[in-house]
Amino acid sequence: MSPPTPRIAIIGAGPAGLTLAALLHKRAIPFTLFELRPRPTPSDLAAVSGMLDLHDESGLAAVRACDLYDDLLPLTADCEQAMRLLDVDGGVRHQDADEGEGRPEVSRHNLTGLLLSRIPAEMIRWDHKLRSATRRVDESSSVLLDFGEKGTHVFDFVVGADGAWSRVRQALIPDAAKPRYTGVQNLVVTARQIGTRYPQLAELVGRGSMFSLGMGHVCASHHGPQDSARLYVGVGTDEEDFVRVRGLEGKTAAEVGSVYLADENLYGRWGEKMKELIRTVCDEETKDHPGQAAELRGIYELPVGHAWQHRPGVTIIGDAAHLMTPWAGEGANISMWDSLDLAAVLVDAWEAAKARGSDTDGGLRRVWQEELDPKLAAFEKVMQERGAVYAEESSNNGKMIFSDDGLEKFVAFFKSHGPPPE
Repeated sequence: MSPPTPRIAIIGAGPAGLTLAALLHKRAIPFTLFELRPRPTPSDLAAVSGMLDLHDESGLAAVRACDLYDDLLPLTADCEQAMRLLDVDGGVRHQDADEGEGRPEVSRHNLTGLLLSRIPAEMIRWDHKLRSATRRVDESSSVLLDFGEKGTHVFDFVVGADGAWSRVRQALIPDAAKPRYTGVQNLVVTARQIGTRYPQLAELVGRGSMFSLGMGHVCASHHGPQDSARLYVGVGTDEEDFVRVRGLEGKTAAEVGSVYLADENLYGRWGEKMKELIRTVCDEETKDHPGQAAELRGIYELPVGHAWQHRPGVTIIGDAAHLMTPWAGEGANISMWDSLDLAAVLVDAWEAAKARGSDTDGGLRRVWQEELDPKLAAFEKVMQERGAVYAEESSNNGKMIFSDDGLEKFVAFFKSHGPPPE
């Protein structure tokens, strides 16, 4: 006998997948969430991670819908809503004080833990790497998910929240363009307790966000948990295979930092303040993770404005739908906005199906699919249009930041628009 409720699968436990799962559970709509990573331990979630500024119309709206806003606020004290814009010598070109409202910052790990608190553990299957998703060409519009040695599963509806290299996107859009390299290689490093151990560097980066840019490169930072400074050292280069070409495969952060600071085409001509910051944080990263290869990889994006035709039984959200660069601070926010809207569509379809009724359990699921299809098509149209706007903004910001006169443009942008994108 067919199950009475729709069989829904969510692929990916990032902000998009976890937000959708929390919202569906709140409305008593069952699902199964699959994630390729192992279940995070308390120590995993306590580790330092990147910061996200949540916006009122998107990320914060989703948090409120999950009834988590009051729980979020105590987690937003690590990073002030202030910005410092520096030149390559560490000179302050512009700064904005912390206004303490509008865009609270929360660490990725804290947001993950917060959302997980609203999802029953038995509804998540960790250590499940999706190998393929195949739409069945029959009246059921079901989707076959292949997890290799973990088995195969059939679902009535599959949501791909599986990021940049989404397997679900391949099923929805077989001829979709792949993410393209944006011309930036990003090194991520962290120093903890920076205020106590390196007060002069703590003063340089501040307790909010900082951007230093010039010569086609950027060094940005956020203040975070454990009084940390997390640096994003972005190299502008056409070399997509930069890591291999420069012999940086398997190198520690300290080793990568040494290469960067010795090369006059990279950071060798930057001022001593900024070089000390990069050197110190790279060294601290290696001390905390001895022998571990640096987190260094290219930044990719999907073509701005890419779209797809609606197909029953499957959709994509977040980075799977509109992977964008980080230069507008919108990626996680748009992902959670997608989830908020999609949850409303799924709930509306289920309520409408129950109101129509059916003589059989399987019939009720078929009625739900009939209700869902047009609502989903309308949602995807709005989502694609919205994603294109923010993706274009992010792409344009990146071009500005990494241009030859990026600093002057960024200062002008800051002065005319208020705080720049994070």
